[in-house]
Amino acid sequence: MKHTISVIVENKPGVLSRVAGLFARRGFNIESLAVGTTEDPTVSRMTIVAEGDERDLEQITKQLYKLIDTLKVFDLPQSQAIERELALIKVSANEKNRSEISQIVKIFRAKVIDVAEDSMTIEISGEEGKVDSLLKMVKRFGVKEMVRGGKIAVQRGGA
Repeated sequence: MKHTISVIVENKPGVLSRVAGLFARRGFNIESLAVGTTEDPTVSRMTIVAEGDERDLEQITKQLYKLIDTLKVFDLPQSQAIERELALIKVSANEKNRSEISQIVKIFRAKVIDVAEDSMTIEISGEEGKVDSLLKMVKRFGVKEMVRGGKIAVQRGGA
């Protein structure tokens, strides 16, 4: 089962390395990792997606709290979270298919952020399924490069 774990940490050098090392030592693969400062520049939020059962999640949570720079750890169930992912996708493009690619981009409310003679670069943000669907639609044109920024998430409403 996939878990989205939000870890609030002090914004200091080496914290990311210690958190990633903890996952590696426990044999857990990090599927996605996004880190950024919060409204307080001395604090960062790590959004980590990893696979495991409830016991694994409990073990990781306890281990994270043992790290001196950890302030708060919580699991974000999909039903209680707002989740987004960012991706940049460079596809092969020419005079004949450029307008078709642009139409697909428009349908997904994505953006064309760069156009070259033989390619177009698309920016999309949204839920993982939306990014996957756009990628599926443009694969037939030939994906030259792609990078996904990892999931970011916050709890809904007043939670």
